Amino acid sequence: MANTEGRNQTSISEFILLGFGNLPELQLLLFLLFLAIYIMTVAGNILIVVLVVTDQHLHTPMYFFLGNLSCLETCYSSSILPRMLASLLTGDRTISVRTCIMQYYFFSFLAGVECCLLSAMSYDRYLAICKPLHYTALMNGRFCLQLAAGSWINGLLASNIMTSLMSQLSFCGPNEVDHFFCDFAPVKKLSCGDTRLMDLLAFILASIFTLPPFLLTVASYVCIIATILSVPSTTRRQKAFSTCSSHLIVVTLFYGTLMIVYMLPDTDALKVLNKVFSIFYTILTPMVNPLIYSLRNREVKEALKRAVNAFLMCTGTETGSNSRAFVDREKAQRS
Repeated sequence: MANTEGRNQTSISEFILLGFGNLPELQLLLFLLFLAIYIMTVAGNILIVVLVVTDQHLHTPMYFFLGNLSCLETCYSSSILPRMLASLLTGDRTISVRTCIMQYYFFSFLAGVECCLLSAMSYDRYLAICKPLHYTALMNGRFCLQLAAGSWINGLLASNIMTSLMSQLSFCGPNEVDHFFCDFAPVKKLSCGDTRLMDLLAFILASIFTLPPFLLTVASYVCIIATILSVPSTTRRQKAFSTCSSHLIVVTLFYGTLMIVYMLPDTDALKVLNKVFSIFYTILTPMVNPLIYSLRNREVKEALKRAVNAFLMCTGTETGSNSRAFVDREKAQRS
């Protein structure tokens, strides 16, 4: 009898990402909006990476981590937005189960790396503000490379384990994923089997891989704020806070929206709110990061000015050389 029931269950091969399909009249507007966001995200983060690599003044631990973060944000957006843009433009919301699992693999990998990178950046600011005399010795090039490599390895390990759990799920019923990308929770809902053990394992793994970086970030900023408040001079207090304010804003945006999404009760009434906050940490945060770091950071603004001036000088020199060559040719022809 059990075998007969097993044969009657038809394994599905593709999902339908519902996304924003309940707003058909806004599909074109949403496409243009998300396309603009994607272009700004990629352009802004690549610009940060180029500045960090090419400008000698930005060859410091803080900007080394910022370059890693900007590279990550470019990939992070590219794991979600191109698929969403294609769906909004063509109306085709189907995605194969294998492609869905692959999208979750890259999403969870990059989200895990971001948690660790933000934690490493918080620790860097902690040493710079709370242990300034030991900063250079502690935050040396080798240690920075170890922190960055550890962040990427941690994300890779977490993603492999979580994706292997998702790949064990069997799907034989409804195939509509009520989200705009393949996240673990909405995909798991479509599973035919009992997922209670998987829920427990996912919770344990999420706690192991994301809770320590989060606690280190919180502890770093508690110490930073306490140190800044103990500084008697208002000017020095403002200067100290300005060195970490950009990163504090990014951390608050990322962890704030992430915690809201995964701690909200899983009810039908909150599904729309869940999608809205998911947009914040998957789409909007990667876009605003370059703006926050460039508009609130004097070193980045100065590096950008130097890059623009160098480009204008090169362009002007080349234009001047071409003009002189043209004049020489004209004189030669006349003679």
